[in-house]
Amino acid sequence: MRLRALDLGAVTLSVAESGSGGWPLLLVHGFGGAKEDFTDFLDDLAALGWHAVAPDLRGHGDSDKPDVEDAYSFEIFAADLLALADALDWDRFVVLGHSMGGMSVLHLVLDHPERVAALILMDTSPAAPDDVDPALAELAVAVLREHGVQAFHELTKQLADPLSSPAYQRLLRERPDYQEFCDRKALGASGAMRISMYPRFVNQPDRLSQLAGIAVPTLVVVGEQDDAFIKHADRMAATIPGARLAVIPDAGHSPQFENTAAWWAALTSFLEGLAHG
Repeated sequence: MRLRALDLGAVTLSVAESGSGGWPLLLVHGFGGAKEDFTDFLDDLAALGWHAVAPDLRGHGDSDKPDVEDAYSFEIFAADLLALADALDWDRFVVLGHSMGGMSVLHLVLDHPERVAALILMDTSPAAPDDVDPALAELAVAVLREHGVQAFHELTKQLADPLSSPAYQRLLRERPDYQEFCDRKALGASGAMRISMYPRFVNQPDRLSQLAGIAVPTLVVVGEQDDAFIKHADRMAATIPGARLAVIPDAGHSPQFENTAAWWAALTSFLEGLAHG
């Protein structure tokens, strides 16, 4: 695996990659995440013949963090992903989008279907997630504006997390470093990005009907304990023609960590079918 920074014009994105020359595969993290959500798997994907690339989205990790709120939206994230594919000299590519990354990827595949060869939607939705309180989104924006990211992060530890699950709590017990890993990603995410995106999560229109027009092989992945997204996964898999649904047991919102073996089996089975199809 190697790291590099790619200047896309509007922003510079930090990316991790492995397997140059293989089939192109883009892995896109979610809100407050980072490329490290997938770096553990890049070399193994390269060994299977893929050129696997995991970027830090703008406002995250080591990528540029514009300090203005209008620099962030699902559409802007999607445009960055398209520019990244261009910088990598990819014509068509397979793309995995996790949570907010999946919402952005849906904009990409619906607006530029000619660029996407196959699609993996992981713990995401075409509409507002379930069990997300708009009042909490308003509180988050107010705290971020008034007190900044550090104070906001401390506040979140005192509130119920709609993305928590028994699998997540188990992982915290089993991996003493996992809380620090999550904290580091969260604290590395831009305040302007958070302020811009929180209202977009809860106010986005339901785009489910548009997914019926997706005409590429699609895998929908969701942790069985991910209450905010599991119903959306069922809806997407039923709407996208020919889509495959993989419900990962004993996993919540981040199945790649919470049940790595089952997630990896679902992912690689789908990718193998693409490679030999």
